[in-house]
Parts: sequence; C-alpha cells; structure tokens
Amino acid sequence: MDQRLSLVTLGVRDLAVARTFYEHGLGWKATSAVEGKVVFYQMNGMIISLFGRDDLAKDGNFADEGACFSGITLAYNARNEAEVDAVMAQAERAGAVIQKPAEKVFWGGYSGYFRDLDGHPWEVAHNPFWNITEDGQMVIPQE
Repeated sequence: MDQRLSLVTLGVRDLAVARTFYEHGLGWKATSAVEGKVVFYQMNGMIISLFGRDDLAKDGNFADEGACFSGITLAYNARNEAEVDAVMAQAERAGAVIQKPAEKVFWGGYSGYFRDLDGHPWEVAHNPFWNITEDGQMVIPQE
C-alpha cells in the first residue's frame, strides 16, 4: 500500500447545515456534489467530503453510537500564530465550539482546537519546524 491519504469523509447530521458551515462560515468551495447526498471539497493533495451521518453508517455497515471523541483529529496548519488566531475566530463565528483556545504548546508550536457543528475535532496549529509551500502543501524537513 502506498503511504498516502486520499479522502476524509465526515458524517454529518444535516448535510445542508454542514455545507453552509464549511462554505459560508469557513469560506470553502465545493468541487462537486450529489445533491442531498454528498459534497466534495478538493484540498491540497486530497479530498474532504461531507456525507449524511445515517447514510454513511449504513454505507459502511457501522453501528452509530453518536458523536464522541474517537481518537482522531483533523488539522489545519497555519503559516504563523496570527493565522491560527484568525482561523479559530472564523470557525467560532461560523458556529464552531472552541474546545481549547490557541496557546503555545509543549512541542514548540502554537495551537488550539475547535469542534465543527457535528462535533468533529479540528486542530489549528502553527508548527515552526515544518514548511508550507505556496500551494498549501505541508513539508516535513528531512533529517
């Protein structure tokens, strides 16, 4: 198996409400959609999709015990601390819940966490040891 991640799907309670949060609240642009079923957002090198939670559970034959911390977070890496603060504020204005305000962290960076409308946890971080290319690709320097 190649070392890559191609697509992340977020199961959402209400597709229209979630789409409004990501598009109007955070400023994302949908790349394609199957109306009322799924929305796709082309990211830098991968895709994020929104899919009705009940339909996603059915599609994967999962029992849905509701939203809880599953041990996975999504991350938006920023170019500096001011961008972290700006993204956190934008998410909060759009209806996200701030889980942990941004602060300096033990590993030498600056980060905070928010939960989107369906409780999916997002970290917003500035890592001064990694590079972000002009097109938004994250690059871990080779040791």
